[in-house]
Amino acid sequence: MSAAIGDGALVEGQLLPPIRVLAAELALSPSTVAAAWAVLVRAGAIRTDGRRGSRVATLRPGPSRYRRALERPTTPRLDLSTGTPDPALLPDLGPSLARLGRRATAGRYLDDPTLPELAQALAATWPTPAPSLNVVDGAMDGLDALARQTLRPGDLVIVENPAFPPLLDLLDALGVRIQGVRLDDEGVVADDLAVALERRPAALLLQPRAHNPTGVTLSPRRVEELAALIEGTSTLVVEDDSVGDVAESPPVSLARFLPGQTVHVRSFSKSHGPDLRLAVMSGPPSVMTGLTERRHLGQGWTSRLLQSLLADLLTQASARAQVEAARREYARRRAAVIARLALRGIPLPAGEGLNLWLPVADETAALVSLAAHGIAAAAGRPFAAGGANGPHLRVTVGLVDDDSDAVADLLAEAAAAPPVRGPR
Repeated sequence: MSAAIGDGALVEGQLLPPIRVLAAELALSPSTVAAAWAVLVRAGAIRTDGRRGSRVATLRPGPSRYRRALERPTTPRLDLSTGTPDPALLPDLGPSLARLGRRATAGRYLDDPTLPELAQALAATWPTPAPSLNVVDGAMDGLDALARQTLRPGDLVIVENPAFPPLLDLLDALGVRIQGVRLDDEGVVADDLAVALERRPAALLLQPRAHNPTGVTLSPRRVEELAALIEGTSTLVVEDDSVGDVAESPPVSLARFLPGQTVHVRSFSKSHGPDLRLAVMSGPPSVMTGLTERRHLGQGWTSRLLQSLLADLLTQASARAQVEAARREYARRRAAVIARLALRGIPLPAGEGLNLWLPVADETAALVSLAAHGIAAAAGRPFAAGGANGPHLRVTVGLVDDDSDAVADLLAEAAAAPPVRGPR
């Protein structure tokens, strides 16, 4: 079916035979054809409409959840919808660029894909000893390459609920099945994971610290609990440490207990700059070797010039001090908003990171309330990965650099805004 659609033998909108008819033609069980149909639906290749039958689907426009999360009708005066770092808190690249300019070279095709100086700078801060480190063009580039290498249509993947919308879009595009598991103040709920593991998932994707959008970080106790549940299964653990060096907690990873089935990805976009487009991965050699070989067929390697720049930023005292100052400032901003919300009757867990997961009475009403004051936030619905979360907004409190009390008061008013009732 996929080949026929790709070759144009089946065109968009074309009506497909009923399952029983096709099963009879192919001398297969109807349940076998139905299972194949389900995989094609999840992959976005076909769509079903009850008695109206199944048709070849129109190509999907792209990251639909992510687009919905950032939708806003006007340009706000304070945009807290983005989840991005404050440019004012990023380290100054000038001194590092000047030092790099004196020794920079264009390199050679066959040089090591990972700059040795960068690997050495990271070794002391990596959560567990790693046989090798792979540099990729940002966390989502690494997750995309890893998912394409290890997942197949129809595979079951466990994610946190709520989850990062672009990750859900990526999994949808690959045609895998998604099952969300709840979070509490210590991370993924162990009982939920135990139930999900009974379905033999191919992978568990999680954010080990400063989870986006909730700010939850895995506790050491929970890490050990989850590792004990996963041990002995074939489930690959993929950790997306997206906040990286501006997280308050030290690095954490299930690789401490499961080195043979854990891939750890750390991004440097929030800490050192989104336009560096750099993340670093470690994992089992069998997985990392395959990823490196697959990259040789595409981009080959991530710019060693950018790797040199990051290595300098990680080792120079002034740049390290700037990142440390950013870490403290993000923590201060988050704490200030949370404290004010608590005074307004909205207690939230402390958490960490750039974002706040704000419960509201109605998402649309809350967004309208904030928009009336020139503030934008992200609707919570695109973050849903199945299961009941209740209405929420994702608020990037890392961008609230002043008037935190006033902003928190507006957030509290928006949280209480009742649903807008249309005319009967």
